[in-house]
Amino acid sequence: MALEQELSDTLTRAIKEKDQRTADVVRMLKSRLQERRTAKGFTGTVDDALVREVIGAYRKQLQKALAEFEKVGARGAEQAAQLRFDIAFCERYLPKGLDEAALRALVQDRLAALGITDPKQAGRLVGDVMKTHKGQVEAADVKRIAEELLK
Repeated sequence: MALEQELSDTLTRAIKEKDQRTADVVRMLKSRLQERRTAKGFTGTVDDALVREVIGAYRKQLQKALAEFEKVGARGAEQAAQLRFDIAFCERYLPKGLDEAALRALVQDRLAALGITDPKQAGRLVGDVMKTHKGQVEAADVKRIAEELLK
């Protein structure tokens, strides 16, 4: 089943079951997807890869917001709980990321394959890794590990 259809089915089920939290998250995802579909210059088709990209971007935005709500403590506790639920929901539809050890091994392998020895070339490595592992790793993590290994 296509991911977009799965989201629609999840929304229908959530409405029938009166699960407001899930319905809200799915509506937001569908809204983001519609924004992408109608964006100026968009000519592609809406496939699972695009849906995952939209969900990943939304999750990343939620994670940034969560950090802000956690800083304010008790005043932001309710919003932080909702954000955690939203993030967990989004992660159901995204591929599992690499753990720290696997990511470190991948970076070491790509450093050797590309022959990079200068920390100033970390950007080249990040680009290479992101091409093959988009959605599984964060660029900031790749850069951080590359800089550690190149020191």
